[in-house]
Amino acid sequence: MPARAQHDSPHTPVDVRNGPHDGWQLPDRVRVEGGEVATGVFGQGPPVVLVHGTPAWSYLWRKVVPLLAEHCTVYVWDLLGFGDSRPDHGVRPSLARQAATLNELVAHWELTDPALVGHDIGGGIVLRAHLLHRVPARRLALLDAAVLGPWNTPFTEHQQRHAEAYRTMPEDVFTDLITTRFRSATHHPMTPEVLAAYLRPWAGASGQQRWLDQVESVSFEDTREAVDRLTEITVPTLVLWGERDEWLSPAIGERLSRAIPGARLEALPSAGHFPAEDAPVETARALLRLLR
Repeated sequence: MPARAQHDSPHTPVDVRNGPHDGWQLPDRVRVEGGEVATGVFGQGPPVVLVHGTPAWSYLWRKVVPLLAEHCTVYVWDLLGFGDSRPDHGVRPSLARQAATLNELVAHWELTDPALVGHDIGGGIVLRAHLLHRVPARRLALLDAAVLGPWNTPFTEHQQRHAEAYRTMPEDVFTDLITTRFRSATHHPMTPEVLAAYLRPWAGASGQQRWLDQVESVSFEDTREAVDRLTEITVPTLVLWGERDEWLSPAIGERLSRAIPGARLEALPSAGHFPAEDAPVETARALLRLLR
């Protein structure tokens, strides 16, 4: 089923620079084969698509979007099962499904040469979409990317082995666990307001089940085919990594940059696994250097 817009309004004049951090919300909805995707389009200029990772949502990009939108048209979306996007009943929000959804969205937006930016599993999604679905790209950027397997963290592997225990865990205990998890995603401590915004999609009994749905669907097997074809990448590629990443070691970024022909590796000294949160200005500047 081709992507179909619902109350879509390109180049939405949403004030993402001055609005309250916990007020971030994508304004549009697009129907895709696997569900309904929350999207937003900001700015004017060459197209760039931002793909977040897990367990974040598009809120991760809120400080980067306005900086990029001064020079580019920025396309943002919540992965299926994340943020305000909802998969259809029975649809697993796997990386393979997310890559197929990215393919649908690029066609829906009628993009012929976008830059594709992926963070965490978003990096694996971007590469799978580009190398397997042949989604066009004039530039690629991979931020603390989950590409070279095995990349599941010990916490994710434990949840996958004991999913039922996590699904039936009391809500307050579960919330305490994932709150601690989010705190380790950044080098600089999150404010209570920012932390609450990251936790919002996972709140309550339904949020807990959504969290486990995506945990059980995530596998580095979905990036294996893309990894086998990394040498086919011919466009300028940036590998951007937080030096204080406690989830995926910077050494993985070095390996990834060596595996992609001509890729450039840049480090962000004061950033953890969420570079767009720890260092949004530096992240935006690195992306703009690539895009220009």
